[in-house]
Amino acid sequence: MLNTRFRNQTNAWPGFVDLFSNLVIILIFLLIVFVFLWTTTNVFNNKTTAQSMASLKQTNLAQAEQIEQMAIDEKEAKRLLILARNQLEALEKSNQTLTAEINEMDLSIDDLVSAYEAKVIDLQNQGDQMQRMVSDLTRQLNQANLDKQRTAELEQERRKLQEEMTTQRAELAEQLAKLQSALDSAEEKSRAQAIQYVEMSTRLNRALADKVAELNDVSKYQSEFYKSVKLAMGDRTTLQPDGDRFIVSSDILFPSGSYRLSAEGKKQLHLIANVIKDMEEKIPTNINWIIRVDGHTDNKPVIPGTPGYRNNTQLSLLRASAVADELARAGVSKRRLVPSGFGDTAPVALGNDRDSLQQNRRIELQLTNK
Repeated sequence: MLNTRFRNQTNAWPGFVDLFSNLVIILIFLLIVFVFLWTTTNVFNNKTTAQSMASLKQTNLAQAEQIEQMAIDEKEAKRLLILARNQLEALEKSNQTLTAEINEMDLSIDDLVSAYEAKVIDLQNQGDQMQRMVSDLTRQLNQANLDKQRTAELEQERRKLQEEMTTQRAELAEQLAKLQSALDSAEEKSRAQAIQYVEMSTRLNRALADKVAELNDVSKYQSEFYKSVKLAMGDRTTLQPDGDRFIVSSDILFPSGSYRLSAEGKKQLHLIANVIKDMEEKIPTNINWIIRVDGHTDNKPVIPGTPGYRNNTQLSLLRASAVADELARAGVSKRRLVPSGFGDTAPVALGNDRDSLQQNRRIELQLTNK
């Protein structure tokens, strides 16, 4: 503001005048002392006292005149200093008056500035409102343009779809004509195939009759096979009949977690191999039969990192293959042996106790048609 400089300034002129007058008095006193000392020194240094006194008198007169002149100058200096002091006090009063006027002017200027700032803020708010209105109108105009463009695109798509429908109708009519022609041809073929169907049915019925007869022959030899196996095994409890198959416990054939046959397991398989070799001689050559060797395990998971296999299915297949290989080494024809591995997917006992798990670890042997 304008009055800030005047308000912060301090008038130092009255104090300066007092300080200056005091300095003048001190300088006059020092000058008198200097003159006195110089005069005294000269008096004692002179050879004749008379000459010294005369010279001293003249010097004193000259000094007295100088002191008188200096007193007059001091009075004049004091008068001028007092006059300057009065002028400075008047100037200070005038300065105070001017400062008050400037303060009043500052107050009015502050009011004008505040009013101006308020007006600027009001205009800015109005400008922001107008900017938002312009933005809303621009967005509405853009949306209207987009809607107009979208309407034109939809109309274009409608015309395109209508043209495609017209084309598809023509193609459909053509396809219907082709289908009708194909249907007529198919009906003609159907009549011819009906005759062939009757002939094929007759041949199929004959083949089924032959297959049933073959199955009946296999069933007859199955009974003889089971009787021979039971007779060869004697009272061994490790081999149990189950419908149309025999079950051999894996715990007798293999060590725990292994697919290598034990010595006792090999002995039992050699007894069964003798029975199978006898059946090869008894069953006529026109009957196509096999011995299924199915391996099964319990549901305990395989320990990770076990060498040779990763899961129960692989273990069951390896055990079934080991049984088939041992039967083949005992003289059974390999073409009659078909090993398979089922893992733990076909349990004969559903419990998780020790006996149930032991029953599920097994090898099943079945004589069946190929």
